[in-house]
Amino acid sequence: MKFYIRTLLFSSFIFLVYSCSSSNKNLDKPNVILIMADDLGYEALGINGADEYETPILDSLARNGINFNNAYSQPLCTPTRVKIMTGKPNYVNYEYFTYLNPNQKTFGNLFQENGYKTALAGKWQLNGVQFDLDNNQDLNRPYNFGFDEYCLWWLRERGDRFANPNIVQNGEKLKKGIDDYGPDIFTDFIIDFIDKNKDDPFFIYYPMALVHDPFLPTPDSNDWNDLEKRNKGNKPIYFSDMLNYMDKIVGRISNSLKKNNLDNTILIFIGDNGTDTKVVTLNKGIKIRGAKGSTIKYASNVPMIVNWKSQIKKGYKNDAMIDLTDFYATFEDILNLDNSNSYGKSLLPIFKKEDYEEREVLITYYNPIWGSTSMGRGVYAQNKDFKLYKNGNFFNFSNDVYEKEPMDITSLNEDQSKVYLKLKKSLDSIPNLPEYNHNGWIERRKKVNESGKFNRIWQLNTK
Repeated sequence: MKFYIRTLLFSSFIFLVYSCSSSNKNLDKPNVILIMADDLGYEALGINGADEYETPILDSLARNGINFNNAYSQPLCTPTRVKIMTGKPNYVNYEYFTYLNPNQKTFGNLFQENGYKTALAGKWQLNGVQFDLDNNQDLNRPYNFGFDEYCLWWLRERGDRFANPNIVQNGEKLKKGIDDYGPDIFTDFIIDFIDKNKDDPFFIYYPMALVHDPFLPTPDSNDWNDLEKRNKGNKPIYFSDMLNYMDKIVGRISNSLKKNNLDNTILIFIGDNGTDTKVVTLNKGIKIRGAKGSTIKYASNVPMIVNWKSQIKKGYKNDAMIDLTDFYATFEDILNLDNSNSYGKSLLPIFKKEDYEEREVLITYYNPIWGSTSMGRGVYAQNKDFKLYKNGNFFNFSNDVYEKEPMDITSLNEDQSKVYLKLKKSLDSIPNLPEYNHNGWIERRKKVNESGKFNRIWQLNTK
């Protein structure tokens, strides 16, 4: 009997030790899901004051997590994707629109090298198809960037992203038709990945297709059954439906975590740039036109929500200025790496409500290498209220949100002068910033056009 009791006690002790060590191991390696909406400015979420749109899932995640007020992206999609995936500002490694150089290391590589299962779904747009760059039909590019599995639109030719989507999954083009909806396919893929890998730490990157134009009915829209409207046109009246569907998709992923008891998962939601210029949002009674592609606040101030059930027990707002390079730095911190390769600042202390020294200045280098030479571009430093461009223009954008009237620097008061000098010092501290020389891009476009390839590429990429 004594032997039995001793054996039972010893077994219980071993079980407790194992349970504790297993639990600690899991806490040391939280799952991470990064969801990035396409063309969604800060003003478009209900939690941020949108009057006419309904985003109950995201609003709930924000109320029970952290809602960031001052997260800033690049003003356009590819510049943002290159920046967030590599942790480097655009003046370091952004080369072409729709392109990420295969020699770059991404956060997919980072997690994969440190024992995580990794998956990628949604909008790719990084193989260099737009300008017929070398090896742009390479189906292994996502694997080389550190993802075990992928399900992507615009990996090769563009095609449609919503109804009748053109999607490649793990090297194979999916056979889909007019009744299939791209965002559902991406989400099903992600949920399946979660179910398969629930016992291992995982990282999922979901750059969404929603809510980018063309603005079309969703499966929840009254017009979904009208096949003409389902896959043709571009009407901003459907933006609200698309936003609601995006919110619903985030809810499906969140419910998958709940079903699998994966409370130790950091779920991050962010926009890739401001809302489309065709969309006007009523926010707290004020009409705000989307400013994607420009350099005003509405072009790059994006929603950002972090929900981590095992750590964040009570939701709150955070006012720190967030740069997209911060994500790579945060992931390095989560993985407890000694040497950082990111230009950013880890946000993990904010997630854990520990001491965090906010940045006083955020610098943006924006050269889209897309569109006409009149398209918005600029190098600028900002704090939460003021912005200084490299060309000398100084704005109080908290009052002059559309930056119509540069301030006269000879007439600044003492506080404004201090801000100006701090921003100027920050800009001057970055050596050898590339000039806006588009000659290489223009020559390449001319060469491709002469060869007859440009017309083919343009047709593929503007459908």
